[in-house]
Amino acid sequence: MTHDDVLALMEAIGIPYAYDHFAEGESPDPPFVCFLYPEEVEFGADNTVYHAFNNLDIEVYTDLKDPELEERVEAVLKEHEIFYHKSEVWIEDEKMYEVLYEMTV
Repeated sequence: MTHDDVLALMEAIGIPYAYDHFAEGESPDPPFVCFLYPEEVEFGADNTVYHAFNNLDIEVYTDLKDPELEERVEAVLKEHEIFYHKSEVWIEDEKMYEVLYEMTV
């Protein structure tokens, strides 16, 4: 999956998004999405990388729990046949929920 493919996923989710973070002072009101490639996973043998995959994190930030938005994100991922792991955390300092989708693309 290319970076342009990932951008198309973000567009399909339909809320503001940024790579890694928004510039200071430019963050929109929630809900919004940040995504990043925290790690690359290589497949190889005989001292050669045959193919590299990116781990992709999609972080969905909301003020309140938003099951409908989560369903929309999951529908986009399922439509593109992407297997994901989902977790959730309350960020006390920001007073926001973060729903994290981790996958390899």
